Amino acid sequence: MTDIHIDLKVLSDLQEVMEDGYLQLLETFLEDSAQRLHQLHEAKSADELGMAAHSFKGSSSNMGAVGLARLCQQLEERVRTRPLYGIEDLINRIDQEYLEVQHFYRGERERVSAS
Repeated sequence: MTDIHIDLKVLSDLQEVMEDGYLQLLETFLEDSAQRLHQLHEAKSADELGMAAHSFKGSSSNMGAVGLARLCQQLEERVRTRPLYGIEDLINRIDQEYLEVQHFYRGERERVSAS
């Protein structure tokens, strides 16, 4: 799971810096990510899609979700180069990666809650 999906060093650093706020950070990321994914699917224009991908890339990167950030960057770049033909496959890959990341962060949330 790690390496290609999650940078554990980033998470370790965040936990050290955030201390008691780390659990809230995980919660916020999970909620925020679901909204960002929804924005990707509901985008009505290439500009909206590009902005949603950019925003999702930033939050994913900040939380160490490197695979998700990489896919969002690809989507952001793909939107700029147009045409958008075939972009659904990339969004589907983001959906799949998000499920992996979501599962991991939910487990992390449980781990932190139990300690």
